[in-house]
Amino acid sequence: MNKKLLGEERRNMILQWLKEEKAPLSGNQLAKRTNVSRQVIVGDMTLLKAKKEPILATSQGYLYLHKNEELAKVEKIITCQHLPSETKKEIEILVDHGIFVKDVLVEHPVYGYISAQLHIGNRSDLNHFLEKMDQTQSLPLSNLTNGIHLHTIVADTEEQMTKALIELRKEGILVEE
Repeated sequence: MNKKLLGEERRNMILQWLKEEKAPLSGNQLAKRTNVSRQVIVGDMTLLKAKKEPILATSQGYLYLHKNEELAKVEKIITCQHLPSETKKEIEILVDHGIFVKDVLVEHPVYGYISAQLHIGNRSDLNHFLEKMDQTQSLPLSNLTNGIHLHTIVADTEEQMTKALIELRKEGILVEE
């Protein structure tokens, strides 16, 4: 698209594209499609969220949350503890069992709860996340809490959830409540 999309027309197109896509769309992708800067897209996202559009910003880009997709799923919040070097192993265990990792949450003694959306559902998502962490020389949030952190995870079935948790327990990653 060579034409620069303006205001409401641009936001409507962005919303349509997000609803059609299953994978996140980056700010840069949306900027190219609409012929505007990434910063304009960031402002558009703020306006769309203010209109109560269920848009989520993830490390891979923006994602539209379709309400009916989560109805038949099994969701659980788990507590984990491991070294930063074991992050890959932890998430591989989950995604290899068909588990979707929604977020990570830590409880900081000064700031309270700090959370970040992950939206990792496969090894490709995980590799993208790890590459971004490496490129930016970022540390996991769990670095603030001696490796202790929580994840909201989603499975299609109880069986998937159970098998993943058994393996995390076996690896010494799952913290028992």
